[in-house]
Amino acid sequence: MSAGQAGSAVMKVIRASLEGVLIVQPRVFGDERGFFFESYNRRVLEEVGIRDAFVQDNHSFSTRNVLRGLHYQVQRPQGKLVRVIGGEILDVVVDLRRSSVTFGGWEAVRLSGENQLMLWIPPGFAHGFRVVSESVHVLYKATDYYFPEFEHTLAWNDSHLKIDWQLDGQPIVSKKDQAGIPFAKVQAYE
Repeated sequence: MSAGQAGSAVMKVIRASLEGVLIVQPRVFGDERGFFFESYNRRVLEEVGIRDAFVQDNHSFSTRNVLRGLHYQVQRPQGKLVRVIGGEILDVVVDLRRSSVTFGGWEAVRLSGENQLMLWIPPGFAHGFRVVSESVHVLYKATDYYFPEFEHTLAWNDSHLKIDWQLDGQPIVSKKDQAGIPFAKVQAYE
C-alpha cells in the first residue's frame, strides 16, 4: 500500500500505489472524553502536497453492500478528499490519465470512522465505494462542482480491470451505475 511516507505533526501521508493518490492519517488527540482531530487544514494539506482548492462538500449515506460508482468527469474533473465519519467502506479509485505511469490501475483502501483515514484522489480518476458495515456516512470535499452533463460511469465490474470489491453477497447498484461503460471504451483524461 505504501510507496513512501511524508507528513507533518498534524497529519501523516502514505503514498498509494497509484501516482498522485494519498492516504492521509490525521493525528488524533483522544482521552476518556472522546477525541479531536483536524479533518481539514489547508496549510497542512498544502505541506503534504494537496494544493487544490475545494469548492463543494458532499455527504453520502448508504447501507451494507451498496456499491456506488465508478464516477468521473472528464470536462470539469474533480479531485476528492474522502473520509468516513461512521461505518466502513472499501473505497476504490481507477487511474484514467493516459499520461500516467499507473493508467488503468486501481487501488482499494478501507476507510472507516474507526481508522479515521482520508483518501486524496486527484483529478483524473474514477471513484466509487462499497459499504462494508451495516450503514455508512461518507463525507468528501471536491475541487470542482458536480456537473451531471459531464459525469461518466465506468463499469464497476469491468472484466479488464478485475477490481476485487471484496463482495459480501450481491451488491446493491443503481440503474445508472449498472449501465457503466467498459474500460476499453472509457473517455480518458489526457
